[in-house]
Amino acid sequence: MLTRYAMTFYPAPPLAIDPPGARRKPLWHLAVAVAGGVALAISAAAAEPLPSPIERFNFVLGTQTFGASYHFTGEAPVVETARAITALGSNTIKFKLEPSSGGEQTLTEIARSDPVIKAVIDMPFVNELIWVYPLATKARLFDPATLGTEYRELYDVTRYLLQTYAGTGKVFFLGNWEMDNHLTASRKREPSPELLENVTAWVNTRQQAVDDAKRDTPHSDVEVFYYLEVNLVWDAMAGKPRAANAVLPATHVDYVSYSAYDSLIPDPEQKLPQALDYLDARLQTKDAVSGKRVFIGEYGFPADRYPPQDQDKLSRHVMTIGLTWGCPFVLYWEMYNNEVRDGRQRGFWLIDDQARKQPVYFTLQQYYRSAHGWVTDFLNERRRVPNPMEFDSAAVRWLQ
Repeated sequence: MLTRYAMTFYPAPPLAIDPPGARRKPLWHLAVAVAGGVALAISAAAAEPLPSPIERFNFVLGTQTFGASYHFTGEAPVVETARAITALGSNTIKFKLEPSSGGEQTLTEIARSDPVIKAVIDMPFVNELIWVYPLATKARLFDPATLGTEYRELYDVTRYLLQTYAGTGKVFFLGNWEMDNHLTASRKREPSPELLENVTAWVNTRQQAVDDAKRDTPHSDVEVFYYLEVNLVWDAMAGKPRAANAVLPATHVDYVSYSAYDSLIPDPEQKLPQALDYLDARLQTKDAVSGKRVFIGEYGFPADRYPPQDQDKLSRHVMTIGLTWGCPFVLYWEMYNNEVRDGRQRGFWLIDDQARKQPVYFTLQQYYRSAHGWVTDFLNERRRVPNPMEFDSAAVRWLQ
């Protein structure tokens, strides 16, 4: 039985990202081990083992990278932002498994051979949350005729990850983007009973593929889970057919991710715990997964509506609520902004388009430093890492 902190990792002290035009220094995760810091060499085949209990600890708070609208180096944006996430101090990343060039490839081929995606997977993240949509079924999403392909692709990529990253301590979470936006075409329609039935079958097929691959693949010190992401939870609570009430209870997913924008304004202290409780009550039990299984997969406050200090203050509220509730992850959207409206950056960012680190960036940076030191002291004093309740109750104090 895997608990929230069974496989986790903490990276070396964070480094600043260089401004545009500056000569970039080598980042710690590409270095050879040096005295006074943790550094790892990444092989061409797979990441090096990450054995330390501190390195493997889940610090809950994190961020992600999708569709960055700017970048500052010659590297692919997803690689550059992944490096920025490690430099921040995080051991967790969320991104999409998609090819960096054209052509139709399977999920396994992308994970194994795409130089951009493989570079990110091989970085010393322990928790890797990944959107997975087979290219072969993209044009016929949720069509029952494609379920065989969905199964094969999820089964194969799960086996690949278990075999390739055995011994690294990595935990992969395979899942989807906001399901309610799929169901409602981003609030342009109401889902039909047939669509809800097809989506439920799609989710169960993908979860079964992950479960079967784990059963069929001997593995150790690596894990793969599947999650369903939902986003219009308050619609579901009002009785409208949504993923939280019409799909989730009929599935056997490992985890549920909540893209939590409908609980952020105006009163997250009241709304967010209610929504998390609602989702938790609709998850089927699963013997192979212990602890809380609902996490905040996305939240954020765009700079075109919130000044930097408000962006930070509101984000601290969400972080505190997620830790207090016991979420296994609370993931900020995102490292670099992805939304541009009328030629202007919306500002869902930790680092803006001028390479300026925002106040919420420094909040997370200091949080990781505090958490790393506290867990290290706890381990030295008690000869074990803290359990989730012990860690969460300490962690909320660092955000005040």
